[in-house]
Amino acid sequence: MVLKFRAAAEGVLEAIGMLRGMNAENARKIPADAPIDFIKKRWEKLVFTEGGVDRRYYELCAMSDLKNALRSGDVWVEGSRQHKDFDEYLVPAEKFITLKTAGKLPLSVATDCEEYLHKRLSPLEQQLETVNILASANQLPDASITDAGLKITPLDAAVPEAAQQLIDQTATMLPHIKITELLLEVDAWTGFTDHFTHLKTGELAKDKSLLLTAILADAINLGLSKMAESCPGTTYARLSWLQAWHIRDETYSKALAELVNAQARHPFAAHWGDGTTSSSDGQRFKVGGKAESTGHINPKYGAEAGRTFYTHLSDQFAPYHAKAVNVGVRDATYVLDGLLYHESDLRIEEHYTDTAGFTDHVFALMHLLGFRFAPRLRDLGETRLYVPKRTPAYTALRPMIGGVLQIRSIRAHWDEILRLATSIKQGTVTASLMLRKLGSYPRQNGLAVALRELGRIERTLFILDWLQSVELRRRVHTGLNKGEARNALARAVFFYRLGEIRDRSFEQQQYRASGLTLATAAIALWNTVYLERATNALRENGHTPDPALRKHLSPLGWEHVNLTGDYQWRNTAKLGKSKFRPLRQP
Repeated sequence: MVLKFRAAAEGVLEAIGMLRGMNAENARKIPADAPIDFIKKRWEKLVFTEGGVDRRYYELCAMSDLKNALRSGDVWVEGSRQHKDFDEYLVPAEKFITLKTAGKLPLSVATDCEEYLHKRLSPLEQQLETVNILASANQLPDASITDAGLKITPLDAAVPEAAQQLIDQTATMLPHIKITELLLEVDAWTGFTDHFTHLKTGELAKDKSLLLTAILADAINLGLSKMAESCPGTTYARLSWLQAWHIRDETYSKALAELVNAQARHPFAAHWGDGTTSSSDGQRFKVGGKAESTGHINPKYGAEAGRTFYTHLSDQFAPYHAKAVNVGVRDATYVLDGLLYHESDLRIEEHYTDTAGFTDHVFALMHLLGFRFAPRLRDLGETRLYVPKRTPAYTALRPMIGGVLQIRSIRAHWDEILRLATSIKQGTVTASLMLRKLGSYPRQNGLAVALRELGRIERTLFILDWLQSVELRRRVHTGLNKGEARNALARAVFFYRLGEIRDRSFEQQQYRASGLTLATAAIALWNTVYLERATNALRENGHTPDPALRKHLSPLGWEHVNLTGDYQWRNTAKLGKSKFRPLRQP
């Protein structure tokens, strides 16, 4: 097999070609005209000796540089998927030029480099001056900067006593219900099962109970074989056939969007947010059995292999995107995928993650694509600010200043940055793929460096906002707490097989993630409906809790939902004229 290497600069490839020729001719001495431009300073003492060029170290240097060039994208392999030309991932250059000339780039920023830099660097300098003055006077709200670093006072997470009373009262009023009955009721409200159409004919599933059984098998991690034993009248063959023809990624996505949209339309959900903010987080599940070889190890979680379900959650508690990913890859790689590729009607403007969810590249792309990025930075005292120019003016911020922005790099690669963002926005390439490649590139890749510098501008602006706004910190904290509560619900639902993933194929693992997300979205919607009914009942009975306390309620409780037992698809409750279950007496 012959690998054909190509490069924008041929230096290292000329050296490899020369070495190949020397090996064919059994030559030992490096020619005097051998290419040496690719040799870095750290190699010079080894390669260049008093007797001339050392053959062994020259060859090692060439191979090392080839490896780094492949990683950086400066060298590519024809016909390769992993090491193909970076340019092939992007929209064609001619199309990009046409869009830019016509002013039709699908981006949320000024496309002229100087205009963009003026709009970002001017407020950056103003914010640096403002925060420097506040820090000098020790007037930063609940924060201080000293020679020892940054210190921020933790937020008060206490729930008001009146809110806790309302939480307890409504929890005791929610009807007890089996998970099968809950899914039937939610489907009657939304018709989400209508999206699971036949792969060839597009027809709806003839047996809706069978379809819900297959979905529930994914959601609770029971699997088709065990589900057939737990669901009277169902066989593995029927479930397997239905899954093959009606269940796939696109049908799961459309069904999930139906539930998310229903949640967004429900008036009670407005107490938790307006649907314009969201958070995302990864939840690790151990892999076992036949799937153990497909898992990956992350020292953060110990020595056991696992798989991560990375989920996006709206401020109204609706999980609108989920993806099974490698636990060894940083969460930040997948943040943009959920924001860009979900199918719901949500229009997210601000997004929260924890520390693992951010990199400078993500900060840059988030801004270019129209999202305000607000991660919770755990080690904020070690996170550095970057200034537009070298100046001693910001004396109070000196412990946090990490360097000067390389604005020249942004200018040099501006069109490449815009082309990359346009390609991601139009779906030519996924954001996660590009972030993986850019994250693996060493410093010499010009685009990766320029995007990093752009991200440093946005990250510095965000940190300066963070230092001045307790409300921003509280908003991020609240958003991430919702994600943690949803993870607790997901862990409770995904309880069979010891909560381990035992499906060997990635497709089946993704079905597990999708089924789990769909089930938790259905539970959140059902709880939202009945929480509204419970609060209305309290008011009718003479209890008038402050409406402002309703934001402390959560639709993610599951104590009243029976997740175990035989799974029978019939509604045992006698519904009244309102077609709702009677509330329990508090």
